[in-house]
Amino acid sequence: MRAPLSWLREYVDLPASETGRDVAARLIAAGLEVETVERTGAGLKGPLVVGRVLAVEELSGFKKPIRYCQVDVGAANGTGEPQNLICGATNFAVGDKVVVVLPGAVLPGGFEISARKTYGHVSEGMICSERELGLGEDHGGILVLPPEHEAGTDAIELLELVDEVLDIAVTPDRGYCLSLRGLARETATAYGLPLRDPALLDVPPPTADGYPVRVADPLGCDRFTARTVSGLRPGARSPIWLQRRLQKAGMRPVSLPVDITNYVMLELGQPLHAYDRSRVQGAIGVRRAESGEKLITLDGVKRTLDAGDLVITDDRGPIGLAGVMGGADTEIADAAAGPDGATAGTTDVVIEAAHFDPVSVARSARRHKLSSEASRRFERGVDPQAAAAAAQRTVDLLKLLAGGTADPGVTEITTPSGPRTVRMAADHPDRVAGVAYGRETVVRRLQQVGCDVYGNTAPSGSPGAPDELTVTVPSWRPDLTDPNNLAEEVARLEGYENLPATLPRPLPGRGLTERQRLHRRVGRALAGAGYVEAPSYPFVGVAAFDALGLEAGDPRRRTVQLVNPLSDEEPGLRTTLLPGLLASLRRNDGRGSHDLALFETGLVFLPTGTGAAAGRPPVTRRPTREELDALDAALPEQPRHVAAVLAGSRERAGWWGAGRPATWADAVEAARTVAVEAGVRLTVESAAYAPWHPGRCAALYVLLDGAQVLAGHAGELHPRVLKALGLPERTCAMELDLDLVERAGGGPVRAPHVSTFPVATQDVALVVDAAVPAAAVESALRAGAGELLESLRLFDVFTGEQLGAGRKSLAYALRFRAPDRTLKAEEASAARDAAVAEAVERTGAVLRGA
Repeated sequence: MRAPLSWLREYVDLPASETGRDVAARLIAAGLEVETVERTGAGLKGPLVVGRVLAVEELSGFKKPIRYCQVDVGAANGTGEPQNLICGATNFAVGDKVVVVLPGAVLPGGFEISARKTYGHVSEGMICSERELGLGEDHGGILVLPPEHEAGTDAIELLELVDEVLDIAVTPDRGYCLSLRGLARETATAYGLPLRDPALLDVPPPTADGYPVRVADPLGCDRFTARTVSGLRPGARSPIWLQRRLQKAGMRPVSLPVDITNYVMLELGQPLHAYDRSRVQGAIGVRRAESGEKLITLDGVKRTLDAGDLVITDDRGPIGLAGVMGGADTEIADAAAGPDGATAGTTDVVIEAAHFDPVSVARSARRHKLSSEASRRFERGVDPQAAAAAAQRTVDLLKLLAGGTADPGVTEITTPSGPRTVRMAADHPDRVAGVAYGRETVVRRLQQVGCDVYGNTAPSGSPGAPDELTVTVPSWRPDLTDPNNLAEEVARLEGYENLPATLPRPLPGRGLTERQRLHRRVGRALAGAGYVEAPSYPFVGVAAFDALGLEAGDPRRRTVQLVNPLSDEEPGLRTTLLPGLLASLRRNDGRGSHDLALFETGLVFLPTGTGAAAGRPPVTRRPTREELDALDAALPEQPRHVAAVLAGSRERAGWWGAGRPATWADAVEAARTVAVEAGVRLTVESAAYAPWHPGRCAALYVLLDGAQVLAGHAGELHPRVLKALGLPERTCAMELDLDLVERAGGGPVRAPHVSTFPVATQDVALVVDAAVPAAAVESALRAGAGELLESLRLFDVFTGEQLGAGRKSLAYALRFRAPDRTLKAEEASAARDAAVAEAVERTGAVLRGA
């Protein structure tokens, strides 16, 4: 909404020293979004005057038309003699009134004017077009003024060239600010000044002889006012002040009746429409369209109507799309000279000022892709009580500017409705904002908004009873529907900058749960290991499971289905994090990032199979414990998982040496990183589980309640999955049940004890069958080494002819340390031998070289 400051001053007596930026600062503090303050006529310097063309001499011998003009500028040039001017435009004639800029003046943009010789004559200034004056982009001809203005009149003041225009982004809940009336109310409140409400007009009561109107859909149109004005002068033009205000507000002048309806809409916020009475056949009606009906709107487009469209009709059918745009059949006719020289055009008009259902208007505007100034206002809420005043204001302007006569008949059809009231505790704004405003401040601020506030203090004899306010909401504020809306009004008018900045103070014993702490620790650990978090949408479809190669009976295919999914292709909630992560990996790889390591922690949704339906508890009270338990029972299980995917190089090549591609071992190591944060040791075993490669898949187990429980999988994805999803070769992935890992951890992670005694390192190489997992050998070594073993690491795997077919050598580094003393060599060797003995007994290992 563009609001000229000069127009605002008509309704609020702002101090003369206040600039547009000062007003903008006050409005921003009150919660409005003032995007820019535009200074029109910036840098403009006179003399700039009205001139009357006395003579025109056509100069020949040039490639374009050149005219040498004598123009009367009154006494503005100091001599009273005609001003000689060169002009290349041809849209004016002798006797026309034009705008002349004299030598010494400066036009917008720093364009200085001086007398100069051109085309063989001296041009003492310039005759101006709209663009040269900053009035618009029309540069095709000279600006011709109405004939009533005297030569020598100051054109800067006449055209209101110097002004400031506030450009305000009106949010959907503040539709009343799409008018000067609403903005003036906010300005008056911000400055603590009285408001001259332009809607306070003497409006005649409805009569029985007004223009006939039939409203067949009272829900779609709850108010319709019709007024008739006859005897308009067809050639009447909009005065300059009216055109300039429309232009500053961002609208183009069209014709006097249309300009007046647009002006009143900007002034009061009520959209109006003017019909050529001679082109309306019969009574005006309001109804829903019949599917397939046709309407040619004012933009010349033939539109096929929908059954949900609200339309204006006459005896022929639709003549307008209610609240959006009128029809071409009843358009105001442009003034034109007839065969006898008389001016022909619209002389009688019917003024429509109605209130339409915001939802119907919004749907019609979107259905027909036809957003208009009227629809923007109806969508956001128009004051239904302003319709009669807007119609009266339009009638008054038509009488004043076009010489019309108002017919005595007044049509007003209304659907009875009472004012909306909201009951609110007097201290509710205090509790919402955390500021002690007090009852008096709350009442005063709500009254400034336009509310009627009545006290409802508890009767005597009821100590401790709350002090309630009954607030009657003004008709122009449909957004004020509950106590929180009223509290917001108090807070914004008191100033958001005055709200204290206080940190929440949790009760003793509150804070992050262990689940939340583990979630954060895992995220930090994976980020520190080089992974980038990539959250994804929790929606999946059958195509994702097919691409992962999941069998028909796989439990992961059983999903919780959404009643109203965002996409029909993804109607279910995810049971695994991999589809979203792999899609992110594919997208980044396709955009040139080939070395990728992504992770996500999030919920998966597993149907319980109980089939319990979630009921809808009432909104008028707090749900009971039984109702809450029933809602919980209908929810799916929602364990938290963690997953990671890798592709490309895990270690890049450079001057430091060769790089290393990501492998299945890196996916297993990512799982171990998660386990360390939970204080859990993973047991890794070979497995075959989709979507991983059967020979490069590891099953990850944790010890829970004395038993090994499957917590997840890691490894390299199957080549068929990579092809189906368009992923890079050798892409690896890991997924763990983070909640299960947390339960296996058994509480907070204990910090490791840092010993001051030296470590004793012993290496051992064991030869085992190729089918024996390294994890089994590691488990046996740990069990045999005892409490002195600090860490164990596999550092070499060797196969060769000297070991024999089907054999491999596993070399481990064992670190021993005692917490209270320096170990002797004999103690470390004894622990090593015990570890080897346990490995020999469990796995059939043979000490290499023995």
